[in-house]
Amino acid sequence: MARREATVPLLANEDPRDEFDDEERELLRKEEAKHIRRERARMVLCLGLAIVLTSSAVTITFYFAKMSLGRSRNVIMMVSDGFGPASQTYGRSFYQYKYNFPEGELTSLDKMLVGSSRTRSNDSLITDSAAGATAFSCALKTYNAAIGVDPAGNPCGTILEAAKDLGMLTGLVVTSRITHATPAAFSAHVTHRDMESEIAAQQIGDYPLMRQVDLMMGGGRCFFLPNTTEGSCRTDGRDLIKEARELYGWKDVMESREDFMRLNEENAGKLPLPAMGLFHLDHMNYEIDRDHEKEPSLLEMTKAALATLKGRAGPNQGFFLMIEGSRIDMAAHNNDPVAHAYEILQYHEAVKEVQKFVYKNPDTLVISTSDHETGGFTLGNQDDPNTYPDYLWKPEVIDRAQASTEALTRQLFVYNNQPGSADFTQKDREQFVKTHIFDKGLGITDPTPEEIAYLTNTGPDYMKVLPFLGHAISRRANLGWTTQGHTGVDVNLYAMGDGFASLLGNNENTKIGETMADYLKVDLSYITRKLQKSAQKWFQPKEPQVFSRLSKHQKSGH
Repeated sequence: MARREATVPLLANEDPRDEFDDEERELLRKEEAKHIRRERARMVLCLGLAIVLTSSAVTITFYFAKMSLGRSRNVIMMVSDGFGPASQTYGRSFYQYKYNFPEGELTSLDKMLVGSSRTRSNDSLITDSAAGATAFSCALKTYNAAIGVDPAGNPCGTILEAAKDLGMLTGLVVTSRITHATPAAFSAHVTHRDMESEIAAQQIGDYPLMRQVDLMMGGGRCFFLPNTTEGSCRTDGRDLIKEARELYGWKDVMESREDFMRLNEENAGKLPLPAMGLFHLDHMNYEIDRDHEKEPSLLEMTKAALATLKGRAGPNQGFFLMIEGSRIDMAAHNNDPVAHAYEILQYHEAVKEVQKFVYKNPDTLVISTSDHETGGFTLGNQDDPNTYPDYLWKPEVIDRAQASTEALTRQLFVYNNQPGSADFTQKDREQFVKTHIFDKGLGITDPTPEEIAYLTNTGPDYMKVLPFLGHAISRRANLGWTTQGHTGVDVNLYAMGDGFASLLGNNENTKIGETMADYLKVDLSYITRKLQKSAQKWFQPKEPQVFSRLSKHQKSGH
């Protein structure tokens, strides 16, 4: 072989010690070129396959990550019904006074303030609780009185239903009837909030999505009892407690605090699921009136719900829980500053319990806000338009009271209508009003002759006595009310945990629902389509003439 020239470049795999002539080198070049082309083709094919596989893997990983992400996260939506900015200031100030804290002491809510929420509904600047809660649950504006339906009256998918569809556990904890506007808006779909018999049926699972709630606790047992049962609010003979057990798998129905405590103790603090607690025929009692032997508190129910939903959840399975301080609103409807104060303090305690949970479970989004303000409540009052008002308020007046105006009004009516009441003298009646209503009840030791006469002589109706008593103590504490209904002011927005950054600042109330859906990565419209697909078979598009046996008073608190 001829020696190669040192200047000739080496082939790719050529050893410098090899010797080739020109012909051999040309053949090698051709073979090398073929090899390179084959290698390039193989690399392109492998790269393409890798891209396809990687893309598929990313898609699959994203899909399962989406599912896992939603399941492993928790959402706790807290609703302080009827609780405006003035009520938070009032609650904080009373808290500081009652427990001898300094002026700088914060409540549990103060530490979570992130913004405010605009409360108007689809058809009014002043919303009701139904439209307000539907804004949270369905992330859309709707008309006043609408429960889980859009402005056209069609069912809309809720965040609770979307969470359940994702495989999460779900819960509702309230102090109102469980069929009342706020809990109903997360768990049912009716065109009017007073359709509570239908709401109850859907809550146990009697609608296309079947049972969606794993744990619900509150009042409202009357809507689950057949109309043949004493205390029932239904107009039909359906026994929903029986149906819940036999048709929809509800394991336990608690009707008292004794049931509640027993189930907790028997199951190491984790209630068996699904379970419901219906602790009162109507709304649960105000915290200040609550019989601790008969009804659990909002705090106790909150603790049990958190322990149960966390403890019963499987690996990578989170939960959705809605907690409502329902009767904050009803006290404000009655213009009752005493019940209002103690409902706020109890709500603060529930918030504190949720905060403890989040510290241990940071993959949790907590939102607390109000559906609206109630009462036009003011800290400061000008009772006499001809006299300039004093700049003060007197928490000691509220602290002396021992009962809500609702309990005292009921007590007065029982006294006036008991057997033998026709024989009571005027002096007897005046003494009862002074001693039991004003002194022992409201802590008022200086009732005016006019106040005593109103409650003794006129035979006032129930709904007039409630605000009369509320105004009697409010005047003495220098607190004011502008209405027995709602107002349209913005309300405070609180949040903590994971994923609340989008709520900073001032927001439409629908943003709260959107934030929860984004955090869980769920599509509410998917649930909406499922509901509407068969709506003609189950949904009542028209409002019935008779909703229930509820009296006008029982329907109050909207």
